Amino acid sequence: MDRPITTGIHGGPVAGMIRHRHALFVLLILLAAGLIEWANGRSLLCPCGHVALWTGTVHGPENSQQIADWYSLSHLVHGLLFYGGLWLVARRWPVGRRLVLATAIEAGWELLENSPIIIDRYRAATMAWGYSGDSVLNSMSDILFMIAGFLIARRLPTWGSVALGLALELIALAAIRDNLTLNVLMLVHPIEAVRVWQGG
Repeated sequence: MDRPITTGIHGGPVAGMIRHRHALFVLLILLAAGLIEWANGRSLLCPCGHVALWTGTVHGPENSQQIADWYSLSHLVHGLLFYGGLWLVARRWPVGRRLVLATAIEAGWELLENSPIIIDRYRAATMAWGYSGDSVLNSMSDILFMIAGFLIARRLPTWGSVALGLALELIALAAIRDNLTLNVLMLVHPIEAVRVWQGG
């Protein structure tokens, strides 16, 4: 029997359910993404030899290698955006199905982000000059942060999600001179003045 894991207040009793099959699909996507990254040569854990909950040095060797870093905030924002975007275009879908799709999109991005073409683009156009790709641990954590953002957005009113997204962007901007907005901008259309400013 496919029982709901939880019920929500958005979209009525059916649309608000995350069923066990949705959670299973999410886990399978995580497993598949992790295995593909590992098969493509990504390190399972930080090459430094230890696992840490947090690393705050953006240009250090453990950035994008541990469980969380400043860019984890961007993945929370991904979740807020995915929830809002999928509510706009697929609000008739059960929230669990939307979560599965959001997870698949995020996993697809993680695979692309850790491909040579995007790694080289990051090095050339953004502040991630020494970026060499994520560890599988960090990549899976990024997907989990997106899921957390999605589930948070599910419970917040629209204004709350917008306020939280803006706050996360401003915190990252103040802390490391980078955030999701600047990351996308510099990846798509690099601006030299922004690059110089980010370099401090």
